[in-house]
Amino acid sequence: MFFIHQVYAQCPVCIVTVGGGLLIAKKLGIDDLLVSLWISGLNTAIAFWLASKIKKKILNNPLLWSIGFYLLTLIYLILSKQTGHFNNTFLSIDKVIFGMTVGLAVALAAIFTDKFLRRLNKGKVLFYYQKVVIPLVLLVLTTIIFNIFLKK
Repeated sequence: MFFIHQVYAQCPVCIVTVGGGLLIAKKLGIDDLLVSLWISGLNTAIAFWLASKIKKKILNNPLLWSIGFYLLTLIYLILSKQTGHFNNTFLSIDKVIFGMTVGLAVALAAIFTDKFLRRLNKGKVLFYYQKVVIPLVLLVLTTIIFNIFLKK
C-alpha cells in the first residue's frame, strides 16, 4: 500500500486511445452524430486533464478549456467542410454540430456528477474508478439513445 501512486483517470494514454478509436469508427461508417458525441467527450477529457497540469490561476479553468476545444474543433470541422452536408441533419441541425454540443453537455454533466457524489460522500469516491465510470456510462447511454433515434 505504501508504493501505490495516485491515478489520473483522464490520462494522455486514455485520451489517445479514444482518439484512435474515433478515427476507426469514422472509417467504419458509424454515424457522424455518434462519432461527434465521443469527439466532444474526448475534448472535455483533454481539457480537464490539461487544466489540472497548469499552475497559473486564470489558465487552469477546465470549463474554459472545454469550451475552447469545442469551438476550435467546430471551426476546424466547418473549415474542412466536414459539416453542412445535405441530409446530414438531426432535428434540422447538422449532425456533427448537434453531436458535439450534446457530447460536451453530457461530458460536463458526468464530471459534475462525479464531483457532486464526492461532496456527498465527504470527498471520497463511492466506488473505484468513479471518475472514469460515470463519464463512460453517460456517454454510452447517450450513444445508445441516439442510435435508437437514428434507426427510426
